[in-house]
Amino acid sequence: MGNGMRALKILTVAMGVLILAGTAVIVAVIFHRATSPTVTAPVHLALDEPAGTRIVGIAATQDRLALQLQGGGADRVVLVNPLTGALTGQIVLSR
Repeated sequence: MGNGMRALKILTVAMGVLILAGTAVIVAVIFHRATSPTVTAPVHLALDEPAGTRIVGIAATQDRLALQLQGGGADRVVLVNPLTGALTGQIVLSR
């Protein structure tokens, strides 16, 4: 009975060490993924705006880029999804 208890203690300690090591690996992987930059494909965007249009300002919101455009018509702000390059809206400032 003494040998069986000793084997059980060794097995219990070994399993505890494996649980701690596994937890440490999981925490390390989560930390690495949370702190490393996300690699995305470059987005190429061609604005279909009249000749003479120029970008005079850019502002980032939570999930959009706001491009302030002048020339080629009324002043306006164009909203763009920076991940896809898709135009999501336009705000006309003057006529």
